[in-house]
Amino acid sequence: MDQRLVTAIIVVLGVPAVLVGYIWLTERLLERIGQRARPRLRPWLWVAPALAFLIVFLVYPTIGSLIRSFQNAAGTKLVGLDNYTWFFTNDASLIALKNSLIWLVVLTGLTVGLGLLIALLVDRVRYETVAKSVIFVPLAISMVAASVIWKFMYDYATPPDPQVGTLNAALGSAGIAPVAWIQISDFSFNSILLVIVMAWMWTGFCMVIISAALKGINPELLEAARVDGANERQLFRGITLPLLAPTLAVVITTMVITALKAFDIVYVMTSGHFDTQVVAFQLINELYNFGNPGRASAIGIVLLLAIIPVMALNIRRFRAQEAIR
Repeated sequence: MDQRLVTAIIVVLGVPAVLVGYIWLTERLLERIGQRARPRLRPWLWVAPALAFLIVFLVYPTIGSLIRSFQNAAGTKLVGLDNYTWFFTNDASLIALKNSLIWLVVLTGLTVGLGLLIALLVDRVRYETVAKSVIFVPLAISMVAASVIWKFMYDYATPPDPQVGTLNAALGSAGIAPVAWIQISDFSFNSILLVIVMAWMWTGFCMVIISAALKGINPELLEAARVDGANERQLFRGITLPLLAPTLAVVITTMVITALKAFDIVYVMTSGHFDTQVVAFQLINELYNFGNPGRASAIGIVLLLAIIPVMALNIRRFRAQEAIR
């Protein structure tokens, strides 16, 4: 029998069987425990598998990466903070940091800003469902597929070769010289062109989340404000935006994390050339191309430390909202 078929059978039948067996054993165990201790133990027994996965696949690798980040390439001796010092003094790493900052600011601004604008606009049209579906569709495309699509959009051929790239073909039809997109001497602009690809994909996600929150605003509040003479701009600034603030905080946090993890688009479209590398790409480069797990681990820890403040701010905001409720 084909080994792949055996693996598929194990996954399809074995995993559910294990889960059902765990539930059955948990309930049998709880029946043998006293009534007083049962309510306290049941939640912990139910979340135990999730905690086990969290420890094995998140906590343990994180601790391992932290230890590895203080070791040399071979992992034979400790080198202290040398890997971190290298990261913050190496030219390629500094470019990656700058580009990651560009991704963070531009991607978050584009996706959240456009998502908010589109949610406000389509909320008032009859074909709202169709419009949202069209804008949301790119998110269903994989990063690699989207990168290939936009690689053809940005494609450039040295004249007099014909331009097959969509943008350059459009410029040619207007009598404008073709542009070497994502190969421009202004390397910051190259990164922004890559950010546009991600923004094309994720704007629909932001729009859907913001639109759902928009639907939750009581229309009577808006009508009362209109009766009092408030115009649409005042309604947005005084009522809509404050009520959307918690949702916007969640969406912004999601996009910040997405920007910091950006890798696929850079890898497929430029392979880090033209100074478009980002921190995640630098991590993969150090690990697989240069064979230095110590430096790669240090970069991973830097990424983790960059995300922690964002998550901490979000958690604090959630707690403040729960306290109000």
